[in-house]
Amino acid sequence: MAFTFTELSALLGQLWWPFFRIGAVFISMPFLGDALIPVWVRSLLALSIVVISAPLMPAMPEVELFSLTSLFLAFEQAIWGMMFGLILHLLFTIFTMLGQIVSLQMGLGMAMMNDPVNGLSVAILGRVFLLFSTLLFLALEGHLLVIDILIQSFVIWPVGSGLSLLSIQGVINIFGWMFTSVLALALPAIVSMLLANLSFGVMNRAAPALNIYALGFPMTMLLGLFSVLISISGVPSRYTILVHDALQYLHRFMMGGV
Repeated sequence: MAFTFTELSALLGQLWWPFFRIGAVFISMPFLGDALIPVWVRSLLALSIVVISAPLMPAMPEVELFSLTSLFLAFEQAIWGMMFGLILHLLFTIFTMLGQIVSLQMGLGMAMMNDPVNGLSVAILGRVFLLFSTLLFLALEGHLLVIDILIQSFVIWPVGSGLSLLSIQGVINIFGWMFTSVLALALPAIVSMLLANLSFGVMNRAAPALNIYALGFPMTMLLGLFSVLISISGVPSRYTILVHDALQYLHRFMMGGV
């Protein structure tokens, strides 16, 4: 069976541009984009998904693969995939920042550990909340849902549609959603720590001879651990709401809206 150059170019194009989009998502999204997973594993996984889902995708633009237009389309798909993965990454950043804020409030800001995924030093509680949210994400089969949305994106947002300013503005607006969600989750711990510090301040003024530092640090630590216990008990229900919000942002990003 003989293939012409046009047919071979169309066949490769059906795999070429989806590979750039899905590969960029796997590089930038949490868990699959972690440095613990080698690049060649992510590349093979992206290629496998592209080969399996290629019959479900619409026809790709008839563009020569060795042209500037093809290069532009590949760059466009990579940028789109990076933004798609960034939206998911902000979901997990919420819980990392939650652990950072709670650690600073309870006096564990100096207890840092190396994060091999991001190559940074983060608070211990930040790492705990990140692992907790990752396990919840995998337990709820969020990774399968993300792949399903990613495959549907080729129908909703075909290759060559271009990036709209509304989509980019929507990604920027999600940063505000991230900080708002972190503050909402950390507010009980912040208020409880503030009341504890005010109480110790009053005690210091009422009884100057009392060693507040020796008494305040263990009491603040115990109150902080109790706040963490309350926060963790309420995270699963709040986590479901945040996941739904993130999925809505993904759909709006595909539709080109905010």
